[in-house]
Amino acid sequence: MKSKRDLKGIFTGFAGIVIPVLFAVAIILFVFVMGNPENFQGNNPANLPKPGNYLGIIYKGGIIVPILMAILMMVITFSIERWITITKAKGKGRISAFVVRVYQHLSNPDIDAAIDECDRQRGSVANVIKAGLIKYQQMFGAKDMNKDQKIVAIKQEIEEATSLELPILEQNLVILATIAPLATLMGLLGTVLGMIRAFSALATAGAPDAVALATGISEALINTAFGIGSSALAIIFYNYFTTKIDKMTYAIDEAGVAIVQNFASHNK
Repeated sequence: MKSKRDLKGIFTGFAGIVIPVLFAVAIILFVFVMGNPENFQGNNPANLPKPGNYLGIIYKGGIIVPILMAILMMVITFSIERWITITKAKGKGRISAFVVRVYQHLSNPDIDAAIDECDRQRGSVANVIKAGLIKYQQMFGAKDMNKDQKIVAIKQEIEEATSLELPILEQNLVILATIAPLATLMGLLGTVLGMIRAFSALATAGAPDAVALATGISEALINTAFGIGSSALAIIFYNYFTTKIDKMTYAIDEAGVAIVQNFASHNK
């Protein structure tokens, strides 16, 4: 069975592999799919896209587009990865119902039944509560410690188990948090580059270069859309996952307090 540190290393390696792969995929799609000559008038990528050809329109967004495409794919990939991880960490059933069942076993008190409940539930919350319950049992047989020392030992066990479980849940969330402002800034950079090209076309002596003007405007608008869209998705998913983790943390804290209070009341 892998340790928590090993699992953390896997997730770190996952991010290290996925990010460059997504950049490579984005560049390939941009050059060979969106930049396909068939998407443009006269089969020439230097011309305007064919009417209604969205691949060609996106290609005209310029060099920032593959970066924004990679960022968008990162948002989707890491959101799926976090959803799978947090769903597994939650366990088989609803956390609130699981905590209620643990309370009921503690009130009897029936510690073995509470531990069995953790084994059935599984997940990070159940792992932390199980660690506290096992320590609870051990402290009942500890004759060389007073009541306060036993309570401190139970609290420390719950805190240590929590410190092992929570980093796994929060892993890669920093990527989503970083993408949110980064996507907006990259979209703004692409917008500025597109407007520079558009105004350069207008500044041409004589009749403005219509192709260059249209390309510049397309570049500005496409980068704006990609940047804002990717940023919005990153913010939504980040807030969703942090809310889920906060609920798990609250459940762990609530159960931990119940375990300590129950031990204090039954260990006179």
